[in-house]
Order: sequence, then C-alpha cells, then structure tokens
Amino acid sequence: MCATVLLSACATQPPAPPPPRVAPPAPAPVAKNPLDRDQAEYLRLPGLPEGTPVRVGVILPLSSGSPATRNLAQSMLKAAELAMFDSKNHGILLMVGDEGNGGAQAAEAAKNLLAQGAEVIVGPLFGPSVAAVAPVARDRGVPVLAFSTERSVAGDGAYLISFLPQNEVRRVVSYAASRGHQKFAALIPQSAYGDLALNEFENSVKAAKGQVVDIERFTPRTGAVMGSAGAVAKSGADAVLIAQGGPLVKEIAPTLQFDGMGPGKVQLMGTGLWDDASLQKEPTLEGSWYAAPSPKADDAFNERYRATFNSPPANLASLAYDAMSLVALLAEGQPYHRFTQSALMDPNGFSGVDGIFRFNADGTSERGLAVLEMTPLGPVVVSPAPTTFQGKSS
Repeated sequence: MCATVLLSACATQPPAPPPPRVAPPAPAPVAKNPLDRDQAEYLRLPGLPEGTPVRVGVILPLSSGSPATRNLAQSMLKAAELAMFDSKNHGILLMVGDEGNGGAQAAEAAKNLLAQGAEVIVGPLFGPSVAAVAPVARDRGVPVLAFSTERSVAGDGAYLISFLPQNEVRRVVSYAASRGHQKFAALIPQSAYGDLALNEFENSVKAAKGQVVDIERFTPRTGAVMGSAGAVAKSGADAVLIAQGGPLVKEIAPTLQFDGMGPGKVQLMGTGLWDDASLQKEPTLEGSWYAAPSPKADDAFNERYRATFNSPPANLASLAYDAMSLVALLAEGQPYHRFTQSALMDPNGFSGVDGIFRFNADGTSERGLAVLEMTPLGPVVVSPAPTTFQGKSS
C-alpha cells in the first residue's frame, strides 16, 4: 500500500470488483477573475527555490469552539505538512487559513489565501464552510479539495476527498448481489448520513438487478429500533443493510436474529461504520459483511506520523495527507495552470493512504474498498480492494 506520494495511473493489475461507470466530467466552472499568472504581491518566503512557488492554501477549523474539532484540525494540518515533506518538493509553500466555526470566517480565510496567490485550496472540513469557500475560489479559478461528506456542496470546482457512505453501500450491495442475493431490505437512521445511504442503497440494488423489499427508517437512539427491525424481519429479504454503527448495531442484530434472521438465514451488511473494534467480535454479527478500506492499509502512514509527531494521527488525518500528496503530484505543471479539472479527474485515479480513489463528475470521490466478513477472530477480507480502476464497467 502506498503511503507516501500518490501515483497517477496506478499499475495495471486484475481488479477485484468491476468499477462503477464513470460519467464524463461536467464543464469546468468559469472563473470571472482567474488567478492565471504569478504576481509580485503574492506571498514569497526566503529559502525557496527560484521560480514560482506552488502556493497551497489549507483551511481548517483551528479555532473551533469544540476542543475535539481543534485537535482534529491540528492533526490534519500536521498530516498535510508531513505529505509536503515526504514529497521532497521544496517549492511548495503551504499557507494556512482558519475555518473557525465556518461560514463567513471560512470565506474570509479563502479570500486572504487567494490574495496571497493560492493555486489550490485544501479543506475546509465542514459542509457549510465548503459552501462558503467554493464560490470565492471558483471566481478565481482555484479548485477546492474539501473534507466534507455533504454531497450537496460538491461540484463546480469543489472536490470531496472524504470517505462517503455511498461508496461503502455500493460496494457491499454489489458484492452481495454477486453472491446470489436478490431481495434486499435496509434499516436506515433518520439522519443526513442515512439519507445518503438510502439513496445509494436504492440505486445500487437497481444497478445489481435486485429487488428492494423493505426500507425501514428509525430514530438513532437506544430502544427506538425494535419495531423497525421487527418489520424488516417479516420482509422476506435475503440480505439486509444496516446503515448504522456503534452500540445500536448490537441492539439491531440480536433483534433480527430473535425474529428469525440469524446467520445462515439472511445476510447482514454494513457500511464503514462497522470498521470499529467494539463491533468486530459481536457474536450476532458473525458472518456479516461490510465495506471499508483494506485492513492495515494505513499502517505505514500511522507509523510515519507517530514517529514524526510522537502521537497517533486523528482518524481523518490521512485525508489531509492524501490531499497534499495529490497537490505535490500535480505540482510539476505550468504555474497557475497545473491543478486543472482534467488533471484532478484522471480516470485512472490516484493511490492514497487508504487505497485508490478518483473524483466523479459531480465532485464526489470514488474509492476502492474491500469487503470484510465478521468472524469470531475478527474481520477477514472476502473480496479484496481493487488496486486499479482499469477494467470493465459494471
């Protein structure tokens, strides 16, 4: 697994699952006031190589009102710095802006970075901040590599490099269909995450030529899932998606088993929320499948980060590493003409800390994921993550 500089056009190997179809990119957003050349007023620092530096703006919630969010932002910033160092490109100039609590503050940070000559913006973290930053960057023709999972803020120059539930649902449903399952049901929380999972569940079952026999929405709190689980148990489904993680899964799975949907009778499926040590030896989940990055794929990154900063990285720090590594990969092009839509949307994709990824026409990302099965000894891979996007379309 590559955990250093990303590699474009990953080596051709037989892919595990066929990749989804790739829609042609939408027309590039039109910049009214493009940053298209170096200017004397742009930020310069002594000690950089001669020529135009690769000015990269990073926007993260460094002064958020939440201590946990501030800690996450600091870890992501360190990961971006680590990727810059690992790239060995001494011409990269990293400029930091504060997302704060989002909205207007994030937009102001973007304006300041663009005034200093940022060619690309990495971040921000939250959806409302991306919505505020994207039009500011679009006006200058500068792409945004954001970490939000809100699909509505993607597109028109904003690319989501985040982990999206759509990828996980599509992967596990496709695998279940390939193993002969045809009647699908789902237990989906009443939440923004659930809305994304629901839409992809319906689309994925249709693409797999399966049948949706029941969808039950529930309020994600203890004691509120019993009725929904009971209804699904009567649906006649041979595969059930549970788009929920944490302790509630330990409530749902036994209920389904009690109602006749135990192991060997129905295939339980989950998303990346199941990639959680607290669930991986739960007896009622034995034999179930979920989609996630390959186990230990990020080990090299975690070790490198820990050795550099004497602490483990936050869960999302790898995204900042990948974003900055992608910037470094594309930095060899002509200044102010290197982070183009065609370069960012290379259909061959890129190799990152957690596996391969590429951007879709709508600005969301597609990731190569493994399918894992829960066993008494922990999860095991039953369908490896693809190492290339080359191959037949599904």
